[in-house]
Amino acid sequence: MSRIVLVTGGSRGIGLGIAKSFAAQGDTVILNARVDIATLLEAIGEIKLSGGNADGFIADLSCYDKACEMFSHIKACYGPVEVLVNNAGAAHYGLFSDTGFHDRQEVLANNLHTAINASHLAVPDMVRAKSGCIINITSVWGITGASCEVMYSTAKAAVIGFTKALAKELGPSGVRVNAIACGAFDTRMNEQLTPDEKNAFAENIPLGRFGKPCEVGDLAVYLADAGYLTGQVIPLDGGMV
Repeated sequence: MSRIVLVTGGSRGIGLGIAKSFAAQGDTVILNARVDIATLLEAIGEIKLSGGNADGFIADLSCYDKACEMFSHIKACYGPVEVLVNNAGAAHYGLFSDTGFHDRQEVLANNLHTAINASHLAVPDMVRAKSGCIINITSVWGITGASCEVMYSTAKAAVIGFTKALAKELGPSGVRVNAIACGAFDTRMNEQLTPDEKNAFAENIPLGRFGKPCEVGDLAVYLADAGYLTGQVIPLDGGMV
């Protein structure tokens, strides 16, 4: 049976890979992007061209009011969100001592507050239905920490704690919460790396390569269907951690 699946940050990279995987299963996929409507429309077009059902909304989900507006529109047009994939996020590179207050707050807003806001709005309908699934996309740096990515690692570690705690709270209501801790993937987030840097990085990955967005999508679809799996953080990193 077709589900309503919301993928935040779904217009490119890992988010688009996830959206395509759900659409291929016959689910109706709602993509969210923060500001780039052209890229969002292109992503929706790609999914529809492949025979999938997709729509999209522009909203900065770190703003609770904007998130409320988006969820209201989705519910009015399609019904309640049944699978929520909290993928929206952005990296930040630099020494912690050089990271100003605004940048610190922005990293937390983009990577943590988006997931909290979207989940807060999705949960009531899931609890009423006694079913539903939340999948949080985090990072292996949230498990191990990364030099020069202190705030990003902090935000992703918080997403892991959020996942585990929310899973325990919602389990009795039949709602499952899991997370995927991504390693290095071929996305725009890693475009700042030179080819030599990418090759050097890949040499430290046991599988010897960067991951593909579709591989996150495949795991996300599995988690959405795995009825007895909750509260888990699954590294998807080619054996890096």
